[in-house]
Formats: sequence, structure tokens, C-alpha cells
Amino acid sequence: MARLPRLIVPGYPHHIVQRGNNRQVIFVDDSDRKRYLSLLIRSAQTHNLAIHAYVLMPNHVHLLATPPDDSAIAATMQDIGRAYVRWFNRRHSRSGTLFEGRFRSCVVQSDRYLLACIRYIEMNPVRAKLVESPEAFRWSSHRHHIGLAPSPFITEHETMWALGNTPFERQSSYKKMFESNLGEQVLTDIRVKLNKGRALGSPSWIEELSRSTPLPVMEGKPGRPPLSHQTQDASSKTR
Repeated sequence: MARLPRLIVPGYPHHIVQRGNNRQVIFVDDSDRKRYLSLLIRSAQTHNLAIHAYVLMPNHVHLLATPPDDSAIAATMQDIGRAYVRWFNRRHSRSGTLFEGRFRSCVVQSDRYLLACIRYIEMNPVRAKLVESPEAFRWSSHRHHIGLAPSPFITEHETMWALGNTPFERQSSYKKMFESNLGEQVLTDIRVKLNKGRALGSPSWIEELSRSTPLPVMEGKPGRPPLSHQTQDASSKTR
């Protein structure tokens, strides 16, 4: 069965994940993480991909980014994949593939859905029990968003600007969000939409988005699609 085309909507943020093949480790140490991050920054700048959030986990990477066109995300991830795999294999005396064949992505509605997605990304190290709090993890955008370690390559999405009139107000408001959990339903919704490549947002927004693109935006009903009248007539004649 042919793979469905990836849903990319220029101008909207996208949640992206790139995993190690068979969940294998893709970062052995901080030198690997620094190399991947430098490649991400360079490639994102080349393709004008705005990075809003990220986390580098031991065997996968999460990004939230807005592309200017249909090709920027794929071009960025391909550039990183080729260059990083060469670096990693040479450095660790190995050969062969490192990443899964395809990165996954999901277009995200701005406002609360975008904020929930950023929180989901930055809480990954806590859920994985690598650290007790997100600010304790050096390899994510969280320390940037709360003002501990500014990252010049992070592009603040306009939704973040609505959290306050000054950087301190925005950072304080954002940090306060982590005092409560996202909730299991939100976590499930983010994971399902990412894994299936569907849009994450309100029903009305998803419906509106579906009218503006020929690509599948929402999940269809399970099972085989119903036959048209013409197909049914032709089928009955061949019995």
C-alpha cells in the first residue's frame, strides 16, 4: 500500500519527531547532542524553518517548527539526517542506518493547542524519568522559555507573546503552566495525531483546514470506504 502524503501546511506550526531505528540510541553523549543541535540550527536557517521548541531525548528528537513552504521541513530533516549519521557512524565506529525511515509530523493549531504541544515536548525528560523537573534538562527549549538560558535560534511564536507584555511576564506565566499536568486525554490526543500525521486542534479549525487542502486532515471512519453507485452496478454485473 502506498504511503499517504505527509500533511504540511505552510505558515502553521508542526510537531515533528525523528526516532532512532528500532528505538536505538542516537545520542551517546553531549558531543553528539551539540553536533545535532548545530546541524539543526544551520539547516533550519538555510530553509527558513522557524524553530519554536525542541528536546533531544536519548533515542529521539521532538521539534515544533513553522515552515514557509511545503518542502522546508523535509529538506531540513534530510539535511540533518545525512550529515549527522555520517558524523555519528564515524565517531562511534559503526555503519548503517541510524534513524527510522520517515520522520513523523502533525500540523498544530495556534493558541492553547500550541502551548500544550510545547509543554508536551519539554516535559519528555520528566516523563522518561531522566530529570525531576524540565528546567534540570539542558537539551530542550524549556530553559530558554523560562529565561534561564536564552537560545538565539528559537523563534518565539506569537502565541507565546500573548502570555505577557514583558519577557519576565511571559516567562513567569509560562513557568506557572508547569505547576499542573497536561492530563491523559491531552497526552493521548497529541500522540495519536502525531503518529497518524493528522491535524491537532479544535473540531471547527480542523474542518476549516480540511477545506483548504486536498490532503487528509482528520481521521476517516474505520473500514473500507463505501462503494459508489457506479461501482456497485459494475460489481453486480460481474457476479
